[in-house]
Amino acid sequence: MSVPHRPFALVACLVLSVAACASAWADRYDDAVAHSGRSAKDLERDGLDHPAEVLRLTGIGPHWKVGDYMAGNGYYSELLSYLVGPSGHVYLLNNRAYDDWSEGHWKERIDNRLPNVEHRTVDFENIALPTSSLDALVMVKVFHDLYWVDDDPSDHWPKFNTDRVLREIARVVKPNGVLLVVDHSAKAGTGSSNAGDLHRIDEEFTVKQFEHYGFRLVSRSDVLRRADDPRDAITYKGPMVGKTDRFVLVFRRVY
Repeated sequence: MSVPHRPFALVACLVLSVAACASAWADRYDDAVAHSGRSAKDLERDGLDHPAEVLRLTGIGPHWKVGDYMAGNGYYSELLSYLVGPSGHVYLLNNRAYDDWSEGHWKERIDNRLPNVEHRTVDFENIALPTSSLDALVMVKVFHDLYWVDDDPSDHWPKFNTDRVLREIARVVKPNGVLLVVDHSAKAGTGSSNAGDLHRIDEEFTVKQFEHYGFRLVSRSDVLRRADDPRDAITYKGPMVGKTDRFVLVFRRVY
């Protein structure tokens, strides 16, 4: 007996199943943002950072080990905590300067709340994590800081050897692991020259830097784009706060 429609029906069922799974997986990121107990300040920041859309690009999920790089007070660390679940682990990574800048608010965030989040104060030129130990690393609005030279010694801000720092990032992310980079856009062709005065960095310079250290760009997103940003004003104070054009890049470590 002929059953010409069964293969089509089978394919249709498989497509629907995959779509259902994808939908359920996507909801994980919305659920993390909607998680009870998040602070009013974090909820306000959500409108600017669109964290569900950004983190969805990474595929981060249960059991993953993830580093939140220069995490500050741990806004993203908390969201990552919900994504990786109790069997996963999040490293909230600050140096001394970022610990000082956050005024210890990371303690309020994780103490007795997020048991799978571990704060560490590290030297970014020598991160005390095993080689290939992270499934993912996220760097949100901090890559430019690697090129910022601060003249105020009270800030405890080091002058980074960026070669060592980027080699360390490549060392701790496992092969095929994910790297998320979000930062304030500088004008095209400016490289890292605006990192200090404007706290911005050129998108294509960023891509080339990470590609040089063994990462491959796999996706970009326009979710944080602002076409009205002239890219010539400082980002963290004044009229551009919350109004900057930001690029979103996702890499895979290939070697």
